[in-house]
Amino acid sequence: METENRNPYNEQYGVQQPVKAKSGKGWIVGIVVALAIMVVCIVSVVSCSAAIGTIANPFSSLASSSPTVSINSPSVAVIDIDGTIQYDGTSCSPEGLKDMLDRAAENNNIKAVVLRVNSGGGVATAGEEMTEYVKNFEKPIVVSSAATNASAAYEISSQADYIFVDKTTAIGSIGVIMQVTDLSGLYDKLGINIDNITSANSKDAGGGSRPLTEEERNWYQSMVDQINDLFIQTVADGRNMDEDEVRSLATGLLFTGVDAVENGLADEIGLFEDAISKASELAGFDHELPTVSLESDTSDLMELLDMLGASEKSNDSAVALRAIADRLEVNGALG
Repeated sequence: METENRNPYNEQYGVQQPVKAKSGKGWIVGIVVALAIMVVCIVSVVSCSAAIGTIANPFSSLASSSPTVSINSPSVAVIDIDGTIQYDGTSCSPEGLKDMLDRAAENNNIKAVVLRVNSGGGVATAGEEMTEYVKNFEKPIVVSSAATNASAAYEISSQADYIFVDKTTAIGSIGVIMQVTDLSGLYDKLGINIDNITSANSKDAGGGSRPLTEEERNWYQSMVDQINDLFIQTVADGRNMDEDEVRSLATGLLFTGVDAVENGLADEIGLFEDAISKASELAGFDHELPTVSLESDTSDLMELLDMLGASEKSNDSAVALRAIADRLEVNGALG
């Protein structure tokens, strides 16, 4: 589980003066138009794929925020936690996971949830919040571990009612890391001098322009130890294990699924289908329930357009791309 990284601030001094646009840059406009057409086409493809997916799977519409969506028979909801634990609005974030769990809680025909976990962890605070949401969920939750279920992802999983692993799943890695980069040696070789004007002596600690003092290193080590203690306590409570037992496993290293079952970090070797069966059983059914996938509303394409400052409308996307190209051309960035 990682704390938020403290990265150096890269400052650029001076302002490049605009130069007169060179002639013969018509090819730039062509590239921009082509990019705009590609964006429009991608939006169309995504829209068509979503429509086809809805026809093929009527339960896929549950991923929307519409309160009118319902399921007509008892089912197990599946939530994929696939990626870095962070604040990005997806199922790998507190807000995304809470939204999905809330939908599952409000739908009377969803009897249990399976978390399909494939994550190496991420931001400690995001994992802490997601852990609370899983812990306080009132319906049965079963974890199906894929290739990796480690660090903050495992902390979240530890609050489930049952954890399945594959034999070769990499699971555990109970521990905390805080990375501080010191680039002062590189700056010296490049002849770069950085003056930090701060309100306190340690305000620039971890900024990258100087090494940590011994006092600062001890301070950060204390923070890491405190977060690690909370991690260990959370796992111990969720897995009904003795805290000292969990601490002995908190080496930061990974275990195979086989070892995790033996040391108590997981319950059973089993596939995704086994997790569905177990979730159905914990919900009080003697047969395997059908599944429905809960998905995040976040679109990778929309995230890209947001970074470009463009709206979801294709016309606005083309305008934004043209504006970017014009700015690059004026400043000579495109040759």
